[in-house]
Amino acid sequence: MRDHFAGPSFVRVAHSNAPVAADAVEEVVSALPMQEICFIIAFLPQSLDRDAVAQHLDKLLGGIPVFGCTSAGQITPEGYEADALLLLAFPRAYFRCASILIHPLQPISTSTIAAQVAKHQSQFQHTAGWNRFALVFADGLSKQEDLLTSTLEAVLTETPLFGGSAGDGLEFRETCVLQNGKFHNNAALLLLIETSLVFSGFSFDHFLPTDTQLVITAADPENRTVFEINGAPAAQEYARLIGCTVDQLSPQVFAEHPILVRHQNNYFVRAISDAAEDGSLSFLAAIDDGVILTLGRGKEIIETLRSGLKLQNNAGEPPDFILGFDCVLRKLEIEQKHLHDTVSDAFRDARVLGFNTYGEQHCGVHMNQTFVGVAFFAPERGRLD
Repeated sequence: MRDHFAGPSFVRVAHSNAPVAADAVEEVVSALPMQEICFIIAFLPQSLDRDAVAQHLDKLLGGIPVFGCTSAGQITPEGYEADALLLLAFPRAYFRCASILIHPLQPISTSTIAAQVAKHQSQFQHTAGWNRFALVFADGLSKQEDLLTSTLEAVLTETPLFGGSAGDGLEFRETCVLQNGKFHNNAALLLLIETSLVFSGFSFDHFLPTDTQLVITAADPENRTVFEINGAPAAQEYARLIGCTVDQLSPQVFAEHPILVRHQNNYFVRAISDAAEDGSLSFLAAIDDGVILTLGRGKEIIETLRSGLKLQNNAGEPPDFILGFDCVLRKLEIEQKHLHDTVSDAFRDARVLGFNTYGEQHCGVHMNQTFVGVAFFAPERGRLD
């Protein structure tokens, strides 16, 4: 295991690049102060056998609850990584947690989810003087995150919600969440967390709307598939608008030429994941017939990142650490522009820890190509300016 960075005071961090599940788990667990820990969040690389990881974590952690998901990349103390098992251990001195497994996600029942979450929240006793928030990790291939997020936001009225959709590298085959020693697909994991720390959620992307608008004229909303844009085959029309051929479409091209949707005077990215042979486009967030979309153009990604991570509390102090959910399409663009090391340095300086997602959740909205973060500050230090 690499040497730890000048780490945070209020969370314990361990990561391993060992290629075998048993070795990776043994390495990370041995680095953690077991007697301090209340619960652990784990982010898995696509390269490790997830069931073996779950089995060995359950065996070695002595009953400490472990939650988490498969990922499309990890943000460790070293910055961006692709094959690291990352564990964040939350000390009981500063954190409490209750979990809810939401299954199945498809078909989704918003009334059942709302009742389940409301009941669980009422049973999670509030600690005087502590702050409460929620994290959601959802199957990134379920195509249900939009309804799930809006349902959770409606129920958790006093509890801010943040999260990311599970990934599996760039395979787009199977994504899972981890609870009670097992991985589950077609599921979401909701964590209700209390902390004595001050925290603040935030999000940012690096896109501005252009004057080019697109109208979805034929779509399958349930499967997030668009067949026609502006009355023409979707992939053909999109390629024409961005100035390339259909054969040139790729995840990297989609990352650099996003489509935006306007919601409550804000623009959110509706990312494209794939162009099919039939000329349709698959999206990573909700779409529908008749929706008017806008082609986006990029701002300087590094300056936007550095600006977005410049946070402080009322005492002028930076966060102790930031829990980050960063879209894998952002990572693709960053790597295509040879900015991997620069971004990793920025994450390291800001003490960002987290994973690359298939989608992000914040303020009741499921979005793409966005960085969503939760910044944690020392107790009783005031709020963000």
